[in-house]
Amino acid sequence: MTKAALGIDTSNYTTSAAFYTESGILQKKQLLSVKEGEAGLRQSDAVFQHVRQLPDVLSPFLQEKPETVGVSDRPRDAEGSYMPCFLTGVGAARMLAQSMGVPLYRFSHQAGHIAAALYSARRMDLLNKPFLAFHVSGGTTEAVLATPGGDRLFTAALAAASLDLKAGQAVDRCGLLLGLPFPCGPALEQLALRWEEPVRVRPVLRGADCSLSGLENQCRQLREKDAPQEYIARYCLESILAALRGMCEALLRQHGDLPVVFAGGVASNSILRKALSERFGALFAEPAFSADNAAGIAALASVALERRMPPCIAEHPIS
Repeated sequence: MTKAALGIDTSNYTTSAAFYTESGILQKKQLLSVKEGEAGLRQSDAVFQHVRQLPDVLSPFLQEKPETVGVSDRPRDAEGSYMPCFLTGVGAARMLAQSMGVPLYRFSHQAGHIAAALYSARRMDLLNKPFLAFHVSGGTTEAVLATPGGDRLFTAALAAASLDLKAGQAVDRCGLLLGLPFPCGPALEQLALRWEEPVRVRPVLRGADCSLSGLENQCRQLREKDAPQEYIARYCLESILAALRGMCEALLRQHGDLPVVFAGGVASNSILRKALSERFGALFAEPAFSADNAAGIAALASVALERRMPPCIAEHPIS
């Protein structure tokens, strides 16, 4: 039976809360404010904004009666993974869980993204088998081999990554170059969809890893040559698509025919979704579950309680 769960996520982009029941997931999110022309926030500014926004984001769910609380406490399941912005969510989650007398489960932000994609694609059953998950966002462009078990429902072993610039960074830098508002993903996508001619790109791959560091300069050079904005936007996204396609092909050769899941804000892009789902049968979250959210964290907490996982195990410390 589905356990009602409250999820909290305080990333470097969004303050998020979600309430998960057998009827579905309710969400409330609020983007962090970024000054015009800038491409992100300092951690101190992100923490301040989360402190200010969390009460409003949580308010719709404070009259609910969750059986557990889940929270993201670090970017990913890797040694040394840490960002201060997640401390605000952890503090709120601890207070709520203690006041409600319910268990608290902690997961990584990346695990939440993956779970949100599984929930949205109606494939939570994949938590019981190995699969390949891509997390493609402003802070991360990597693929993990997910296997069931361990103290966090599934383990996520790094399988491949961008060796330098992340896909979301490339999108935002290209977008800012074109005068688009940050975060630039939605506006860049709309611009790119207006270019219908073929675009030639050449991905840089090293094994299953990719390199995107040259993409920003390539877009700048196109801009200096007065290339159409629509073409530059399409060139940026086609370059990212080619890199992801190459990574996925290499990993499937290594690990066999595994289910493939794409999560993260960049994965909401319709150009990427169409091409990668056609090529690999890849699963994607709906846009509402692609950008930063707390839905996956709430879903994981519900499953953890359903499986009677001790909170002291799922609750790994922040260091």
